Amino acid sequence: MATTSLLSSSFLIVFLAIASITVTCYAQNEDRKVYIVYMGELPTESVYTPMSHHQTILQDVLEGSSVQDTLVHSYKRSFNGFSAKLTEKEVQKLSGMEGVVSVFPNRVYQLQTTRSWDFIGLPEKVKRMANVESNTIVGVIDSGIWPESESFSDEGFGPPPKKWKGVCEGGDDFPCNNKLIGARFHGDVGESARDTQGHGTHTSSTAAGSIVKGASFYDIAKGNARGAVPSARIAAYKVCGSDGCQSDAILAGFDDAIADGVDILSVSLGGTDPASFDTDPVAIGSFHAMKKGILTSHSAGNSGPEPQTVTSNAPWVLSVAASSTDRRVVNKIVLGNGKTLQGLGVNGFKLKGTKFPLLYGNNVSTTCETFSARSCETGCLDKDLVEGKIVICDSAKAVTEAFTSGAQGTILVSDPSFARFDVSSVYPLAASLINTTNGDIVKSYFKSARKPVATILPTESVKDSHAPVVVSFSSRGPNSISPDIVKPDVSAPGVDILAAFSPVANPSTVAGDTRSVKYNILSGTSMACPHATGAAAYVKTYHPDWSPSAIKSALMTTAFAMNNTKNSEGEFAYGSGQIDPVKALNPGLVYDAHADDYVRYLCGLGFDSSKVKLITSSTCPRGSTASDYSRNLNYPSFGAHVEAGETINLKFTRTVTNVAKTESTYKVKVTSDDRITVSVEPKVLTFDSPNEKKKFVVTVTGDGLGSDEMATASLVWSDEVHTVRSPIVVYSQSILYLG
Repeated sequence: MATTSLLSSSFLIVFLAIASITVTCYAQNEDRKVYIVYMGELPTESVYTPMSHHQTILQDVLEGSSVQDTLVHSYKRSFNGFSAKLTEKEVQKLSGMEGVVSVFPNRVYQLQTTRSWDFIGLPEKVKRMANVESNTIVGVIDSGIWPESESFSDEGFGPPPKKWKGVCEGGDDFPCNNKLIGARFHGDVGESARDTQGHGTHTSSTAAGSIVKGASFYDIAKGNARGAVPSARIAAYKVCGSDGCQSDAILAGFDDAIADGVDILSVSLGGTDPASFDTDPVAIGSFHAMKKGILTSHSAGNSGPEPQTVTSNAPWVLSVAASSTDRRVVNKIVLGNGKTLQGLGVNGFKLKGTKFPLLYGNNVSTTCETFSARSCETGCLDKDLVEGKIVICDSAKAVTEAFTSGAQGTILVSDPSFARFDVSSVYPLAASLINTTNGDIVKSYFKSARKPVATILPTESVKDSHAPVVVSFSSRGPNSISPDIVKPDVSAPGVDILAAFSPVANPSTVAGDTRSVKYNILSGTSMACPHATGAAAYVKTYHPDWSPSAIKSALMTTAFAMNNTKNSEGEFAYGSGQIDPVKALNPGLVYDAHADDYVRYLCGLGFDSSKVKLITSSTCPRGSTASDYSRNLNYPSFGAHVEAGETINLKFTRTVTNVAKTESTYKVKVTSDDRITVSVEPKVLTFDSPNEKKKFVVTVTGDGLGSDEMATASLVWSDEVHTVRSPIVVYSQSILYLG
């Protein structure tokens, strides 16, 4: 498959093939520019060595420079040629040489976005409500923010919206501006709202960062970094320090953000286990935000793929799972015998030289037993033996030991049960994670070669045709706090996301990594959450009067339906599907709900008035505890936990509101698996005016499910213009914790 990478406009490249374009960025030389020398197909004779031939050609034409200093890349697998830094005179010499098809400079391609927004259908030039977007305030409750980042530049911005009631209290030497209009810090996080971890800067720029051209992490994933609503304002609330995020600080952040007048809240934090709503600071804070018309977008958690790990369970928040985009970042290992293996890792290092001595952990340890040495456990590697070499380690966690021991690079070999092979990590040295199958190839070469050598190439971007797929770390349902509410709600890009970063933060989190970067590549539901935040803010710019539940409904019912063959947990992995911000602008119908509806829901869930008061000042309506309000909350998805083996006979009551501007008639269509039967009454809904409401009842029947089974269906209302889709999930898994 042809692949295309982008270069800075300051470089020229020598293009080597029509079938494939491989481009790498290098520092500019004042006297030379990068050209590509295309030499056609590879010769078929076995004695031909492309690299040697290319070096010989260069040696014949170079004036005053060495081959080592000028050769950029040798193309030798699918076609013949090389790229090099050349003067115009050298180019003229090469152009007339036998065997050279052409020599030409780099073409500058249009820089792409950092990819995730384009992938979900929100391109940079999408139609916008510019004035409304500029008056939209995105609040981010996180680890603070780095105010000097280009992503928070206020060039072209006017003064903050008049509705803004916040302040800039970020501490000494913390500047706000007309983009970053407010900052506060809470709890034991130091005396500043400055982000020293990078997390809050990353999430803030993902949601609402200004457009920054040519952003990258060491030339990896280069493109235009931006948020969904780049003209929106940002208010940062630092509640997380190096030791985590305290509940009191989280609540203080919510408290201030609501009072300051933010429009949308982004919260990429959570506990390791689900918590009852009356002890969950995010559930409590977001409920109050909802009452003030503020939707909270919340990360689902990073404890997947085990079931019942989702920690964002409140129905008034938008719970976001992490899914992949069509761009993966990978790197390659090249062995001395020419074998190339693809691995995972965000490797910003360009190793000087071609090959390095290759060693195995147990060959460079003088203190540990064989198993520990092969795994490169802490303290096992001998620095004198490892320094400057590439070491093979039988553990995905060995990167710290390899780094601190002075290795030039490391090949991390792991079984998929002990490592995640659907996400790339940032490493503090040249490193690549491979599975045991490829690991056996590396070890076989190591054992057979008299002097084994290898190199690890810089990371490159490749096309992922399987996307979107929910990543393994993303927490899964069922919802152990409220089993009849399907969580997560939606999925959004959360894998290999490039966004702004704090220059004082450690980009790899490995102790001793002293690099300073302005942009970093991170993965997590923390990265998915601000994508949903930005999408919600984008919808709100077109519909400023919509309630939080209406915005949430629009994102859920217009979501891209994901493939359950790629996600075996189905809706418990991705909810209603991957968000589509542009479609969400015009959903046709919404499932609206307000504070009183959520109070009844809590009462139906079993909360008495005293517990409900812990979340809101309301009390339970008389007699409501005997009802099934929790199942009949006006939610955009339908869920029911049933006992295994029992006959299924369920009823769901829902009300939809027409948010289109025209009269319309919607017909229902249901598809389901053969274990349940779904019927809807009425089957046709006719709306004569905007904001008109219609009620319908869904009945689900069946003979019963076996132990730990899940039956699903899809309910779609359509007027041939709008498609309003809701998943139906009936399941019998045992719930481990009911709050």
